[in-house]
Amino acid sequence: MTAPGSGPAPPENRFSAADVQAIGRARGWLGAGPPAEQGAWCERAAALLGPKSADHAALEDLLSLVFRYDAQEILAGTEAHMVLSRYAARDVIRKLADFLLDPAPLTTERFNQIVEALKADLAVRGRELFHPLRLALAGRSGEGELDRVVLLLDEAAAAGFPLPVKTARARIIEFCSAL
Repeated sequence: MTAPGSGPAPPENRFSAADVQAIGRARGWLGAGPPAEQGAWCERAAALLGPKSADHAALEDLLSLVFRYDAQEILAGTEAHMVLSRYAARDVIRKLADFLLDPAPLTTERFNQIVEALKADLAVRGRELFHPLRLALAGRSGEGELDRVVLLLDEAAAAGFPLPVKTARARIIEFCSAL
């Protein structure tokens, strides 16, 4: 039981960098002995995605969003049509693209700045803002765990995995081109 006023306990993280590495090796995303940059990325991925993953399959599913991205395939799905038909969805995508054309890495701070700017510029909140953003960058429109996937993209691209990872900038360019 938590003390009054302390709020809910943070979700338990049952996964470690070793779990992320095992999934990565099994899927062909990384080699047997990852370099330091890849090891550090695996630790961050475990810290960000582990608490949001109910089981090994859920963690693997979230990790796959980092390593696999095809905008044409995403836009061909029913989910994309539903998201893009909502109020201001295309405006969110256009403004997001404007921000991400700057080649600066997408860090947590920059992501938060972009979200705040989108809120101010477009006066949208909630799913009208986040579902198009998540669809364009993570490939799905779901909940907050996808924001954590987005935060891992540029770091994964810089870590030099055997399977190249598309940065947030590359993804939004591909998404807008396919749109």
